[in-house]
Amino acid sequence: MRRKPAILLDRDGVINIDGPGYVESWDEFQFCPGALAAIRKLTEAGWEVYVITNQAGIAKGLYSEQRLMDIHWRMMIEIRRAGGRVLGIQFCPHTDEDECRCRKPQVGMLWKAAAKWGLDLACSCFVGDSARDIQAGAAVGCTTLWVQTHYTDERTQRQREKMVVAPDYEVEDLAEAAEIILADVGPPPANAALS
Repeated sequence: MRRKPAILLDRDGVINIDGPGYVESWDEFQFCPGALAAIRKLTEAGWEVYVITNQAGIAKGLYSEQRLMDIHWRMMIEIRRAGGRVLGIQFCPHTDEDECRCRKPQVGMLWKAAAKWGLDLACSCFVGDSARDIQAGAAVGCTTLWVQTHYTDERTQRQREKMVVAPDYEVEDLAEAAEIILADVGPPPANAALS
């Protein structure tokens, strides 16, 4: 099977607003300004878009896996209504203390996504808002874009200090990330276009 490039997005802080606590229900989910339009532009350009997200709230008992699936289903519907498309989601329900291999900055979710959907990670882009996102994306060869949608100067500095590897790009939000991807990386090869 010929592997294809893709856009891999973290969720909280990239697609939806990342508040002080966990997003425990759809009522608490709010798209970041410009996120829906950004995903639409990437989709229209022929990119396949996937979500790779840590969701430790499950292990902490704050919400169930079923509740998370409901949030993701509704999120995907709204993205589709706006003209975009998310083709799949990988999530890790564990905490750092669980020491699993899927929780970012570990790369287990990325390799699972690659195996499941036939992705060429070395030709893909990973968009995340934390040092752990950038570390995971870089470890598998992705072009990395660090989003700072809701960052204060203090939080930016804290994340910068945690960076094990520098991101390829620093951007304000997913909208700017999409612009850079489309301008610098361009559309995916024709054989990777959505069917």
